[in-house]
Amino acid sequence: MAIAILGGVFDPPHDGHLALARAAVAELNLESLLVLVIADPGHKDTVTSAETRLELTRLAFAGVPEAVVELDRHARTVDSLEERRLPTDTFFVLGADELADFANWKEPRRVLELVRLAVAMRPGVPHGEVDAARRRLDAGDRIVEFELVPVPISSSAIRARVAVGEPIDDLVPRPIAEAIGRLGLYATPE
Repeated sequence: MAIAILGGVFDPPHDGHLALARAAVAELNLESLLVLVIADPGHKDTVTSAETRLELTRLAFAGVPEAVVELDRHARTVDSLEERRLPTDTFFVLGADELADFANWKEPRRVLELVRLAVAMRPGVPHGEVDAARRRLDAGDRIVEFELVPVPISSSAIRARVAVGEPIDDLVPRPIAEAIGRLGLYATPE
């Protein structure tokens, strides 16, 4: 049985995140999935506090028994992995579109020494782009692929819908929709 990490901003978490997590658990035969909520991401702005995003993410992943949700104070993946010192056969889950940019991450070669990448393949991302990224990284068996039926949702689209009063029940788990309403999150346009 394997261990994997799924990191993200989760502002808010949505059904696409859950589909990715469930596919990773099934396809990689995971015993445990560590879901890391990035407190202060270095690559994008957040709308809500880290604590709020942590609460929402715990609610969202409550139905994934393998998932353990924690706050990650590191802005960069390599720094988080260095501190955690997980087995080197641990998977780090990311989408095929993210692999194309992986060479621009902080110390990508070190990340590949610390963990294996589990890349979620989905329609719309050409295999040629993924193959080219694999060749650039020269990572061999440190990158594995698994299939994902895509759920076309983004956190920014959810925030935009909430801001104009549109329902989000078809995009997020019920507890997330209720929490967003109860806490008055995303009610003003960005």
